[in-house]
Amino acid sequence: MDLQTTALHAGYDKDTQGTMAVPIYQTTAYEFRDVEHAANLFALKELGNIYTRLNNPTTDVFEKRFAELEGGEAALAAASGMSAIFYAIANAAEAGDNIICANQLYGGSLTLNAHTFKRFGIESRFFNVHKPQEMEALIDNKTKVIFFESLTNPSIDVADIEAITAIANKHGILTVVDNTVATPVLCRPFEFGADITVHSASKYTTGQGLAIGGILVERKGLLEKIKGNPRYPQFNEPDTSYHGLVYVDVPLPIFTLRARLSLLRDIGAVVSPFNAWLFIQGMETLSLRMREHSKNALALAAFLESHPKVQKVNYPGLASNANYENAQKYFQDGLASGLLSFEVSSLEEATKIVNATKLYSLVVNIGDSKSIITHPASTTHQQLSDEELNACGVPAGLIRISAGLESAKDLIADIQQALEA
Repeated sequence: MDLQTTALHAGYDKDTQGTMAVPIYQTTAYEFRDVEHAANLFALKELGNIYTRLNNPTTDVFEKRFAELEGGEAALAAASGMSAIFYAIANAAEAGDNIICANQLYGGSLTLNAHTFKRFGIESRFFNVHKPQEMEALIDNKTKVIFFESLTNPSIDVADIEAITAIANKHGILTVVDNTVATPVLCRPFEFGADITVHSASKYTTGQGLAIGGILVERKGLLEKIKGNPRYPQFNEPDTSYHGLVYVDVPLPIFTLRARLSLLRDIGAVVSPFNAWLFIQGMETLSLRMREHSKNALALAAFLESHPKVQKVNYPGLASNANYENAQKYFQDGLASGLLSFEVSSLEEATKIVNATKLYSLVVNIGDSKSIITHPASTTHQQLSDEELNACGVPAGLIRISAGLESAKDLIADIQQALEA
């Protein structure tokens, strides 16, 4: 099926009432038929609902539909995009291991990888997303994950997914791609060799800033890469916390299965059924919205590129942009999502411009139907040092815009008056 059809129908067989809309199963627990039925569910001899911390019928539709949209085999929903990233990395790495991350990451991802995981005994090593060859010097037998964003936030770089995944596959290392900004509508990393994708569903998936949630998806055939791979004993050896279960011997998608049974079960950062339902609604219009977000962002970028106060515009839909070639290769129809950023001369100038806008909302979010403006160095990336800010492409004069669905004419007029105020 085409993506738009998938977004409307995948993962839902109408219930006994024939409801067209997916029902919200707002429940904590489920009644078992008898003791044997309960025991079989816990032993994985039967599949079914146990407890909403593990699975839920509404969330199940969201997971199945999103997995199909991404072109993957299975998905696991989580309480937020950050918890989805945590589950993806913690599922593959443990104390004494290391992960390799792109320098150009969302600020929360940088602090998770560089600082929080360090407290868990997991070291993060960093490479420039435009220089994948740097990874070769960082890889050793304890490297478990290579993590990067398909379209980086807020530096707006497009990763060379094939080059990165080729190096990872050569060494048998799992790749985790944050595909939040591009969405599966514009970019499908599995088609270029990636293993796992993660998303903040709070962004374009919901589309109106209504709910916090995240999701991770595993590609089809991932078992072949993990089975017998000495980097991942947790999948190949008995899990003593689950009756000696060996995940590679289970005829189910094993990465999401282990994340569900070993991490979601114990850590409990689970999405609510109501939020899962909101994401399902958002997915129905995702492909339509992404086209409009991308058109508005391109119009804004073209205007900003021509303005004398703007020193640099970061948007891969512009033919003049260094990321244009990668965007044409990896993004559907060359559409480059609704996120862009631009640089002005100083922190003071950036502050003046942001404060002078009227139509844009000063908000630390992206992917809303309303346009958003942000100064990353003082908000989402405030915790980083000057050196770290420059390394991830976030100088003090950088302004980020999430282009909404308003008239492009109005969006341009407002940013023009702010620049000239």
